[in-house]
Amino acid sequence: MELILKLTLEHISLVSVAVGLATLTGVPIGIAITQNEKLAKAVLYIASIIITIPSIALFGLMIPLLSTFGHGIGYLPAVIAVLLYSQLPIIRNTYTAINNVNPSLREAARGIGMSPRQRLRMVEIPLSIPVIMAGVRTAVVMNIGVMAIAAYIGAGGLGVLISRGISQSDPRQLVAGAIAVSILAIVTDYALLWLQKRLTPKGLTTA
Repeated sequence: MELILKLTLEHISLVSVAVGLATLTGVPIGIAITQNEKLAKAVLYIASIIITIPSIALFGLMIPLLSTFGHGIGYLPAVIAVLLYSQLPIIRNTYTAINNVNPSLREAARGIGMSPRQRLRMVEIPLSIPVIMAGVRTAVVMNIGVMAIAAYIGAGGLGVLISRGISQSDPRQLVAGAIAVSILAIVTDYALLWLQKRLTPKGLTTA
């Protein structure tokens, strides 16, 4: 039980850092591309290609790239790979949410003298929070599973139990790891749903 708790905390740390960085980069990118449709299509296309790369292959690609800096295996390649995987749902949902803000609300904000930056900060982003948070939730839940594979490059986390179970032909470790990953994904999704509701302005329907 102590081992499972330790590996769970490692797993949470890895996913939190990766998706946190993805949110800090993906949301601004999603907002920026609303100004240029051609750029939006290009960015979303690239993000879609990245997410189709098998996770084990992407982890493998990180090894020669980061070995130059002495970080070919372990924490860093796992975080970078999951950061890349997280971009599509976050960028796409941000882009969609900002684009779908009611034009009349934009006009009302413009009419009372708000600058574009003020409209974005005080009107567009608050109204977009439910959809943006849905993208973050998707990224987190998806990558809790992906991060389990990162155990094969020495990143740690709950994938260690799964990899040991396979290599040692021990179904107990395999099942324990799989169940722990599933429970973590479910609990995290509900926690983020609660946060989404807290952040959403009153009067808006949340997903």
